[in-house]
Amino acid sequence: MSARHARLSALLLAVCLLLTGQAVATPQRAAAADPGYLMVHFTGDSATGQKLYLGHSTDGLHWNDLNGGAPVLQSPIGTKGVRDPALVRSPDGSKYWIIATDLCIRCGSTYQNGSPNFVVWESTDLVTWSKPWLLGAAGLIPGGKNAWAPEAIWNPETGDYVLYWATNATVNGILKYRIYSARTTDFRTITTPQIWIDPPGSTAVVDTQMTEVPAGTGPYRYLRVSGDGQNNVEGSNSILGTWTTLGNLSSIGLTGNVVEGPVWMKFRDRNEWALYIDHNENNVREYRPILTTNPFDVSTYRLQDRAGYDMGGTAKRHGAIMTLTAAEESRVLARWPNTPAQRLQSYNFQDRYVRHTNFDVRIDPAVSPAEDAQFRPRPGLAGTGTVSFESVNLPGYFLRHANYDFQLVYNDGSSQFAADATFRQVAGLADPSWSSFQSYNHPDHYIRHYGYSLRLDRITTATARSDATFRVTN
Repeated sequence: MSARHARLSALLLAVCLLLTGQAVATPQRAAAADPGYLMVHFTGDSATGQKLYLGHSTDGLHWNDLNGGAPVLQSPIGTKGVRDPALVRSPDGSKYWIIATDLCIRCGSTYQNGSPNFVVWESTDLVTWSKPWLLGAAGLIPGGKNAWAPEAIWNPETGDYVLYWATNATVNGILKYRIYSARTTDFRTITTPQIWIDPPGSTAVVDTQMTEVPAGTGPYRYLRVSGDGQNNVEGSNSILGTWTTLGNLSSIGLTGNVVEGPVWMKFRDRNEWALYIDHNENNVREYRPILTTNPFDVSTYRLQDRAGYDMGGTAKRHGAIMTLTAAEESRVLARWPNTPAQRLQSYNFQDRYVRHTNFDVRIDPAVSPAEDAQFRPRPGLAGTGTVSFESVNLPGYFLRHANYDFQLVYNDGSSQFAADATFRQVAGLADPSWSSFQSYNHPDHYIRHYGYSLRLDRITTATARSDATFRVTN
């Protein structure tokens, strides 16, 4: 072989080795970029805490608040407060539901006098949610009072969902909380509830949560943990079949009501599980993870030290965790970025700001509560390079024109809504250092105020140009 051929062969070999190294490294980079985890939760007993919030984690242990730490859903029905949300994905991923306790402590409800109903939302994409509805539960149980802590899981044996929750009712002369179950296909109607978990005597049970275990990873297909004083861990191969006690959390010092709202999470990148518990420490409640590589052996459970996890800026109480697909994660992070709240200041009445009042939209001075004049500019619902305005204190509601009038309206996910709620931000018609907002579907019309009310108009006069000019400010 000539020296030239030898050098060429060596060069080709080096290139092959380089490409081989890149091919080997590619899966590792892809694994590092795997989609993460979504948590839906409430934060506490305050009026703002009894709404629904989202957290996101790339590793299942360190959480970031979405939507700037502000709520993403709130309930206008029932008690107007929601807690203990469950997040359910259909087997084919085409639908999602959030089912939550209808309870608003300190705004009319008490723990003794709650609601017999649940609040339910439905979505086809995990980001656009229907208006909520009430689902009756405790009222279907003789003497049933409150309905707490709903959970649901798909049951392949029956081809529907098992909905389960805690209700206090008198059975055999004993008034206490028991776990009831019912079946449903749509979370609008359910079968007659049956007692599912009933500890002996006067021992009550609340906050049961179960998960399905991947096939071949242990002796049972399902695991559940219940807030029954001992915080029992059980396993079963059939959701509505016989359950076997595997132990309880007293082995790591967790007994009584120090633990609420357990929720299982399987790490996607390794053989390890987290059991998140709503943990009471020094009269402060927040989620804390218990880790194990064998969820069927309670003796392996270990309470994660605080240096090994971070729950983010807002308190994370009794909720649900979902392992995201790449498409789901992309939609969620695009929908709820940490966009700061902004106000729209009028150019020719600079003490006035765009605000909503009883879902009408106008400009007013000294707006109270201040949140009525706060919006989050979102990527336009109908097109790139555009903007939509979502209410801060009524999440899911956007500024929308209809018949050239403006109202604050809940996003129904339709293309018509998206077009009506989308605008192009352009240089101010009266002052280019300010802004004007051109309608997406009526591009010869702009947002302007008239008689202090917001409307969509053609702009043909100097007064109209001033009326159609605003400053986006915090």
